[in-house]
Amino acid sequence: MSKIMYTKTDEAPMLATQSFLPIVRAFTKQAGVEIELKDISLAGRVISLFPERLKDDQKLGDALSELGVLANKPEANIIKLPNISASIPQLAACIKELQAHGYDIPNYPEDAKSDADKELKGRFAKVLGSAVNPVLREGNSDRRVAAPVKEYAKTNPHRMGAWEKTSKTHVAHMSGNDFFGSEKSYTSANAQTVAISLNGKELKKVPLLAGEVIDASCMGAKALQEFFANEIADAKQKDVLFSIHMKATMMKVSDPVIFGYCVKEFYKDVFTKHADTLAELGVNPSNGIGDLYNKMENLDAGKKAEIEADLKAVYDKQPKLAMVDSDKGITNLHVPSDVIIDASMPAMIRTSGQMWGPDGKQYDTKTVIPDRSYAGVFAATINFCKQNGAFDPKTMGNVSNVGLMAKKAEE
Repeated sequence: MSKIMYTKTDEAPMLATQSFLPIVRAFTKQAGVEIELKDISLAGRVISLFPERLKDDQKLGDALSELGVLANKPEANIIKLPNISASIPQLAACIKELQAHGYDIPNYPEDAKSDADKELKGRFAKVLGSAVNPVLREGNSDRRVAAPVKEYAKTNPHRMGAWEKTSKTHVAHMSGNDFFGSEKSYTSANAQTVAISLNGKELKKVPLLAGEVIDASCMGAKALQEFFANEIADAKQKDVLFSIHMKATMMKVSDPVIFGYCVKEFYKDVFTKHADTLAELGVNPSNGIGDLYNKMENLDAGKKAEIEADLKAVYDKQPKLAMVDSDKGITNLHVPSDVIIDASMPAMIRTSGQMWGPDGKQYDTKTVIPDRSYAGVFAATINFCKQNGAFDPKTMGNVSNVGLMAKKAEE
């Protein structure tokens, strides 16, 4: 009997599975094809890491590794639904929820000092960021719009907000000292081993074959801080929303750190005045300002009220922040994985180049994309819409995404 592996994933795809999977099973059953459900959700992957700590009825096998072996065989037939590329805050929330359901899952050790914590952090690293795609896609990216889908979009165009030539929405990016400006490639003439070092400290050795290419780039922290300070001030002067757009899930090494610098600059007064308290709480700006909101619940009422007052003073002083959820007060700077550039920027372009403000209304926006590798295409798109108006789904084309990613999705 033929078999199709159907992946159980998170959030909206799980809702799609509940409605779509029974249809797939009913259809394929007539042809003698079996559908097997494989749990590669974030919770499922976390559970599979700790079989020695769980009861027999709680244990789950490592479905992702099993599918990774199958993906290399010619008989592989896997339907992969979108999955969470988890950030640390998402992982922490998942662990907390599993613990509430009686699973003996340890907390994620952000500041791993002991050998045990380092081993534990190494385990969790297997589910952070883009852990699924390099296993199931083997690094290949082939995303083409199916003709019936494109024809449906033309016949039933989605709503597009009108653009005005007077729109103040724009893309802000660094002019130097970014990844784009510092990139260097080297072709090795001979087989050799090279070292990756930072400030004189050797981080890793990499073996190269003759003719192999190694590529590297860096971003200047001081230049990044100055860039954020200038753009925050400019957003206030232009009276537009301030937003930052990153890819903190796939780029799990660099982008949370860049995001953290933005958080520290926007809330500079709070991080300076309460430095000792925030250090004692273990607040990590790379996890967003939401990390402070969560951890200050452990403070005494007086200190908590003081920090809350200082946070309010920041919001009064700084430009208005673009919001993820205005009703709940969740800002663009709350969690790094809440605003993913390849979803957030198209959504903003569809809504007249505007995002939601703290009052639940739409406003023109400064979209901060620090590195020019990302920024150019969005800047060109926004400038086009200002001059020509919104795109028309009935007539606009599409771009196929076909190529080869780094197989291990490593930065």
